[in-house]
Amino acid sequence: MLTHQFNPYSACTSILIGKNATADGSTMIGRNEDSRSAWAKKFVVHAHHEFDQPQTFTSQDADHPFTMTLPTIRAKYTATPEWTPKYGLFEEDGINEYGVAMSATESAYCNPRVLAADPYVKDGIGEEAMVTVTLPYIHSAREGVQRLGQIIEAHGTYETNGILFSDAEEVWYMETGAGHYWVAERIPDDGYAVVANQLAIQEIDLSDHENYLFAKNIRDFVVDNDLATSANGFNFREAFGTRDLSDQHYNTPRVWDGQRYFNPEVEQDPESFDLPFIRRANRLIHIDEAQHYLASHYEGTPFDPVGGGSDADKHRYRPISLAKTQESHVLQIRPDMPVALSGIHWLAMGVAAESVYVPFYAGADTTPAAYQVATETYDPTSAYWIFKQAGILVDAHYHDLHTQLQTVQKDLMIALGHHVITTDAQAKQTAADLTTLLTAANEQAATLTLTKMTALIADLITASTDFSPLNYQTDLNL
Repeated sequence: MLTHQFNPYSACTSILIGKNATADGSTMIGRNEDSRSAWAKKFVVHAHHEFDQPQTFTSQDADHPFTMTLPTIRAKYTATPEWTPKYGLFEEDGINEYGVAMSATESAYCNPRVLAADPYVKDGIGEEAMVTVTLPYIHSAREGVQRLGQIIEAHGTYETNGILFSDAEEVWYMETGAGHYWVAERIPDDGYAVVANQLAIQEIDLSDHENYLFAKNIRDFVVDNDLATSANGFNFREAFGTRDLSDQHYNTPRVWDGQRYFNPEVEQDPESFDLPFIRRANRLIHIDEAQHYLASHYEGTPFDPVGGGSDADKHRYRPISLAKTQESHVLQIRPDMPVALSGIHWLAMGVAAESVYVPFYAGADTTPAAYQVATETYDPTSAYWIFKQAGILVDAHYHDLHTQLQTVQKDLMIALGHHVITTDAQAKQTAADLTTLLTAANEQAATLTLTKMTALIADLITASTDFSPLNYQTDLNL
């Protein structure tokens, strides 16, 4: 994510995993939405709606007045909009009723050569609108790429982004370049990718329409503007992307850390410009491992900000999980299940390293009340603020209190994993309405998690009373 009004250096981290690379045959896409350390998010379900006439989308971002016509049928979908639509909706991530998942966006940057040839479009589409005008209108991941690509070609875009799509069969990563151009690559079924604020896609085979999609006339654009020599393909990262110091300290180390986690046998330099986009992990990947990556901060290396490295090393690289994360999600589409049951929107409000990924079935028709409360300032009834409060209390005395947080996180991971197993079994065995069952299951997961987190907050506050700088070891007999 990149919210220009507040922090031009804010950004996200993403992961994409093909169905044969996961332990249960799921497809998975996930991302940390990073913008501000206090900028609340909601979690909502938009109902299926059929309008009499085509609708018009108009952005509320005054700096980028994007508008377009929408179809009459809007599918049900989950989303995580911001507490205020003043700067745009930023719905960011969700799963629709057809079993298609989307996460948008991974902010990136184009080089000046590309932008000189095709400048950004001020009233084009940007991150804040992409989920809203795409996810409710697509029936597959591939169709999502095609629809958003058509929008970008027709309307232009005012920024460079990476967009994640998945369904039960395919995972796609799409990148925009300059004002009107884009490419997308299908993640191999046995592969994974981690992305960190750089244009990541490398060689594009313009003859392989099964695994690559791209804007019309992109080959001519590349050749005519001397961006690359192209016979039947080119390297998108080299032609459109950047290679500078910010990449080496802000971006590539996060990719290195992900590839270190899933392929520890491969030795690489965290500042290398040549880390591959696609890798095959040395094992099948479980859902908790995808979550672990998004919640990581270079643990086990000198670069961990709360580790034992030197002060210089601890601040050398931007970590994956950091204070500016608004929410983190993994969108899991599971195989051989009814569509309503197959999609789980795993959502960790606030900083992933200090939060909990709660499993929400996308087949539900609403979200728990605490997840619909999002305010500019602290609100104890808001799920976002409950998780943030726990993190802030731990941060104040990290090495004294972090173990308490870890214990609760582990207990909840076990309990929520069991909750998914029992809910799946119940859904397969009962004749009850599936939507009602899944909505109740989501409520149970939220209640369990927030009750545990609220109790943790009480314990943290109690423990913190003894850490005051005004403390003094007084003789109790005095």
